[in-house]
Amino acid sequence: MSHMIDNFRDNQALSRFELDVGGKVAFVVYRKSPGAITLVHTEVPPELGGQGIGSKLGRAALDAVRTQRRELTVECDFIRSFMKKYPEYDDLLASDDGSASGKPPAS
Repeated sequence: MSHMIDNFRDNQALSRFELDVGGKVAFVVYRKSPGAITLVHTEVPPELGGQGIGSKLGRAALDAVRTQRRELTVECDFIRSFMKKYPEYDDLLASDDGSASGKPPAS
């Protein structure tokens, strides 16, 4: 079994990242602008609940943002709480304070 997510896609026509699980689609709606992306809303069909699909989708979406080298803004509560659990994605966030990485300086 490969762990590559082959049923994940960036559906630009619908402005969303999609994860297809047995014909049911979980998705993250986004808004893109040049060099930036906002994750607006995540939806996981009830039939897919409790299978870790949301986390898989969140990870795949954030990996896609990283690959596309876009500055990230998050309006979606689900992605926000996901990122709290996985701080390795924090460097994707558009920094408010003007520092390059958005991380506190090392003391």
